[in-house]
Amino acid sequence: MGAQLRVYKRRIRSVTATKKITKAMEMIAASRVVKAQRKVAASTPYATELTRAVTAVGTGSNTKHPLTTQAETVTRSAVLLLTSDRGLAGAFNSNAIKAAEQLTARLEAEGQQVDTYIVGRRGVAHYNFRERKIADQWTGFTDEPTYADAKKVAAPLIEAIEKDTADGGVDELHIVYTEFVSMMTQQALDARLLPLSLEEVAQEKPQGEILPLYDFEPSAEDVLDALLPRYVESRIYNALLQSAASKHAATRRAMKSATDNAGELINTLSRLANAARQAEITQEISEIVGGSAALSDATAGSDK
Repeated sequence: MGAQLRVYKRRIRSVTATKKITKAMEMIAASRVVKAQRKVAASTPYATELTRAVTAVGTGSNTKHPLTTQAETVTRSAVLLLTSDRGLAGAFNSNAIKAAEQLTARLEAEGQQVDTYIVGRRGVAHYNFRERKIADQWTGFTDEPTYADAKKVAAPLIEAIEKDTADGGVDELHIVYTEFVSMMTQQALDARLLPLSLEEVAQEKPQGEILPLYDFEPSAEDVLDALLPRYVESRIYNALLQSAASKHAATRRAMKSATDNAGELINTLSRLANAARQAEITQEISEIVGGSAALSDATAGSDK
């Protein structure tokens, strides 16, 4: 019985140590998600206005440009998948990877060849384990991405969209990331970055709002050439921030659940340990009473 009590006490110490770790990780994630939310709120208006500016240029000219012109026959697409470098975030990474795989399957069913670009060690590990080809990969900055990181990710994608498909270029650019909706809700979604769908953007503008008229100097094509990298970089940066905020929120939720489960397990083990200790005390008392009775019987027999 004493051995069983020692086992319970050892497990309680182990779970208590784990609970301290998960509680600390929960607090760290809670502080990081607030900072990430502020960055998302600061970057979203810029990305939105830049998209509207590109839309205005695209609708105000007849220039054919990779930014706004859909290819007649789409044969090759690029998919950028955003995951995290670390785990302990519940289904955050698996949902993003699942969304990317569904998008890839849909594009391949349409007869397209898909080049996959991945941000985050979790996504890279998933594809490497399954021996799937990765066009390019980036790691080490998913918790706190900067605009410089977005530019680094965007560079090969912009180069691919500007090339002909015969030379290894792509006709479309898609991105898969996790959108931060609230502290309790984050959803994995996919979006087409290029070519920009002018009709969809026009539908998103406020009701009754009229887009301003622009004069292009030196030409609309030169303006689009200048806006192309800015548009892609800003959208990728905003997606990186959304993904980072979602990851921290998912980590906070997962660590809170782990902390609560650890507390429940400690309570259960404490009850079992108390029961074992009570049984041990009861057994000792029974042995003492039994020994005393036997001694009394032996003494009484010797007196006779």
